[in-house]
Amino acid sequence: MTPSLPLPQGARIGHVHLKVSDLAQSIAFYRDALGLELQQLYGDQAAFLSFDGYHHHLGLNTWHSAGGPRPAPDATGLYHTAFLFPDRIALAQALRRALAAGVQIEGAADHGVSEAIYFSDPDGNGIEIYRDRAPQDWPRDRDGQIAMVNMRLDLEELLLLA
Repeated sequence: MTPSLPLPQGARIGHVHLKVSDLAQSIAFYRDALGLELQQLYGDQAAFLSFDGYHHHLGLNTWHSAGGPRPAPDATGLYHTAFLFPDRIALAQALRRALAAGVQIEGAADHGVSEAIYFSDPDGNGIEIYRDRAPQDWPRDRDGQIAMVNMRLDLEELLLLA
């Protein structure tokens, strides 16, 4: 394998595009549970949603998946899409919104570098909502490398901020 060239400064993941079984159901989920705004429908088979009026952070389509089954838990594919919130209060508000929309929380963790909450969309696609800690607060090992952890995140305490 030949070494790859580094990406230019400022390169980042721009959006995620998911195959879904029911477009209307998925639009409602991402709007109501996460607060994304519908930016555009592309006929009756695709939609583009975002935060803050951006053209799209999330694409949804039924081009090859209308009415399709959920993937098996042991199948390959996307593990989760992560939505980064700016601070702990915003994460608490996002959690409260998701719970109000009927989302079933599947897990929550304090990773040292971040606090994360996990659940799934109607098609079984994993969702993570999280907030990062400041880099100077990240746990480090003796060599100064990031030492992420997987500790319990107290959701009741977090919800007190919302």
